[in-house]
Amino acid sequence: MSEDDRSMLGRAFLVLGSFTSERPRLSQSELSRRTGLPLPTVHRLCRQLVANGALERVDDGHYEIGVRLWELGALAPRAHGLRQVALPYLEDLYEATRENVQLVVREDLEALYIERLSARGAVTVVGRAGGRLPLHASSGGLVLLAFGGKDLLDDVLAAGLERFTPSTITTEHRLRSTLDDIRRTGWVTCREHLNVGTLAVAAPVSRSTGEVVAAVSVVVPADKDPAPLIPAVRAAARGISRGVA
Repeated sequence: MSEDDRSMLGRAFLVLGSFTSERPRLSQSELSRRTGLPLPTVHRLCRQLVANGALERVDDGHYEIGVRLWELGALAPRAHGLRQVALPYLEDLYEATRENVQLVVREDLEALYIERLSARGAVTVVGRAGGRLPLHASSGGLVLLAFGGKDLLDDVLAAGLERFTPSTITTEHRLRSTLDDIRRTGWVTCREHLNVGTLAVAAPVSRSTGEVVAAVSVVVPADKDPAPLIPAVRAAARGISRGVA
């Protein structure tokens, strides 16, 4: 691959990375501002990405992510294979709670939600399937951080502990203490760490080697008693762990 090809690939990812859940449709002018690329370059990239199905052009001239990217993403073994193994257990947990049931993996310094089951009328939460949340502020993220090693914790601390609610963990001492508790008990309860009015319980999913590869969580209203949820979440996580290669 030539240097020009690598440069073009990098620019294409800049364009694709400009789309967010808050802004799923963008114009070429908006893409130019978000990427810092000249408008003619953005025009050329959009044309090529549309031709290959990575972007779709809607009637008003804006662009949105194309289904070809979804097709390729569905082939990712870490997400697709894990999701297939996990889904029956997530469905059981959903039927037992009728609330938000989630499966997350780590992607850099964030928790990536690869599946969510949510009942109509369930408590509103920030995360969504395909969305990301900071590790220190979400129940599943804290589980992944607890078993992620020293270097990961150092990177999270260096990046800063952003506050989302009055209950968000924002000090190194409290974070280290919470992670110690997770490693000791095998679960975590987070009351209003990320969303006011919610309580989350999470547990780790691990390979037979002990490597933690994901976390299962359930999110309910903050006034609920977490005690009955803990064994249910842990049972789901253990069931998924038995099926993880």
